[in-house]
Amino acid sequence: MALEGESTSPGPSVFRPGDRVLLLDRKGRRYLFTLRPGHTFHTHLGAIAHDNILGRPPGSWVVGGGHSFLALNPTLADYLLEIPRVTQIIYPKDLGAVLVYGDIFPGARVLEAGMGSGALTLALLRAVGPTGTVYSYEVRREFIPRALQNIHAFLPETPHLVVREADVYQGVEERGLDRVVLDVPEPWRALPHVAQALVPGGILLCWLPTVLQVHRLVQALEAHPAFTLIETFEVLQRPWHFSPVSARPVHRMVAHTGFITTARRCTPGKPLPPETPPEEQESHEPQ
Repeated sequence: MALEGESTSPGPSVFRPGDRVLLLDRKGRRYLFTLRPGHTFHTHLGAIAHDNILGRPPGSWVVGGGHSFLALNPTLADYLLEIPRVTQIIYPKDLGAVLVYGDIFPGARVLEAGMGSGALTLALLRAVGPTGTVYSYEVRREFIPRALQNIHAFLPETPHLVVREADVYQGVEERGLDRVVLDVPEPWRALPHVAQALVPGGILLCWLPTVLQVHRLVQALEAHPAFTLIETFEVLQRPWHFSPVSARPVHRMVAHTGFITTARRCTPGKPLPPETPPEEQESHEPQ
């Protein structure tokens, strides 16, 4: 039971050294940085001393250069849009769909291939929680240190992350996986290995940027005896602007970024033909 005045929120009660802070200026521009005593963050509106933020609770207003800034602890979406990138990340609007339609649950054993800048890895780690495990395959050795740096800046402790410098096209070491999430150019090449690694009923989810890639993937899934319930969709995000005299969509929207395809691992076989209803059988009898 919380005492009077005690914070029960998951975020920090006050900003401390080493915390990430998100500053918003009067026009909604965002600035993300790590707090260090004695340091100063510079913007085109002026300088903000870190010491003016340290010790304050999230949601406080701080002044720098004669301007007010709102100080918040960043959400995962805020952080992912600002991380240094070695590859294109999967955007937050798609990550939400990945977690829901991929049914990533606490305690799940999930394999991802295509670690990239670490955005998807972070989302998966938060979803599986400390009782789950994320196995991340990345074939490009030079990408791994940057991805881990991005991950540990947001989640300092990740004992439930296993990183492998490996090619998912060549094989999957793990067995009994609950979910597999592929962010690779040719996921159809990994289907034989994924089919062996997934538990019965497990979900495969693939993220691809072009419709030609999706077409090739869906054809391969339909031809494979171990996959069924194949579905593909995309997520479009259209913000709206409201003022006292108008309500309209904003002029720029986050439209197509990629396609999400899901499939379920099943027992190899073919479905039986549907039974003909009795009334239809009677209608075909000779008169």
